[in-house]
Amino acid sequence: MKNKSQPISTIVIKQIFLISIILVLGGLIVYHLSLFLPSLLGALTLYIISRKYLLFLLEEKKWNANLVAFIIILTTLVVLILPVYGIVDLLISKLGNAQVYLSHFNTFVDKIHHYIYSQLNFDILSKENLSQLKSYAAKFSTSIINTTFNAFSVITSMYFILYFMLITPRKFEKLLADIAPFRSYNVLKLGEKIRKMVIANAIGIPVVALGQGLVALIGYYIFGAPAPILLFAFTFISSMIPIVGAALTWAPICIFMIAEGQTTPGIGLAIYCIIAVGLTDNILRFTILKKLENIHPLNTVFGIIAGMNIFGVLGLIFGPILVSVTLMLISVYKDEYGGGKNISLLTSENDKP
Repeated sequence: MKNKSQPISTIVIKQIFLISIILVLGGLIVYHLSLFLPSLLGALTLYIISRKYLLFLLEEKKWNANLVAFIIILTTLVVLILPVYGIVDLLISKLGNAQVYLSHFNTFVDKIHHYIYSQLNFDILSKENLSQLKSYAAKFSTSIINTTFNAFSVITSMYFILYFMLITPRKFEKLLADIAPFRSYNVLKLGEKIRKMVIANAIGIPVVALGQGLVALIGYYIFGAPAPILLFAFTFISSMIPIVGAALTWAPICIFMIAEGQTTPGIGLAIYCIIAVGLTDNILRFTILKKLENIHPLNTVFGIIAGMNIFGVLGLIFGPILVSVTLMLISVYKDEYGGGKNISLLTSENDKP
């Protein structure tokens, strides 16, 4: 009996051709609009956080959609911009008084320079090194200006996108559900997972950072660290950075205090921060974050590292989500198309007693 290969159906060929066109056009659109990706992700974050109140006002209170959108946008602007403005104003006012600590800083730099030169015979303050430092400073100042302009553009386009999400929320959600290539059950499952992850990261990470900053602030006052309020702002920001975290702020301050002759307060502050700030981080992560969504620590660390390279600052939120959604899509694929038995990678039948 001869085996005759069946010809490919015309319908299948048309489907493949259409899918190829969709992928090419979609890739071109995403590539050329990639600058707006942070704006889209930011708008999606604000939509998910405000969705509960949005639907309450629209569907239960029957408020006008434009009015509700205006209220939510204004509220998020106040919540986002006022803290940022406060931190910037604090930094400017404290850095304006930097002359008070300049002589101490110069002494600290001279001590480091003398130690390195005596041990390694390397002059860190040579003309060549200073010229390179000026070059790096010029590049850094230029990048700050560009970042400020980009941040303004991202925020403006983010609220532009958010407005259209807010005035027609059900249509927006239906569009996302319709284009998802999964069954309704898996679409709901994936949507709920993303919702929990966004809330856990968008609310949980700043709360953990604030907790560490406040605990560190107490230590700065107790042990007499210079400019404790300014250090609190830096600690709050650095606490969001993976792996190093708050130590990026308090460790150099402890070294500075010890080099200035404040050995006991410097060592005391280091011990306090290692124990108190580290304990605060663990307690908040295993209470607040775990209650919002049980996120594995490795997921958070690797997700933030990857996310900040891809999305910038928003990678703090969407990095862990990217990792979790990738793992969940594998689970969804198995549910949609697998049909095989689950295989444990840790145990087998031969391992059982």
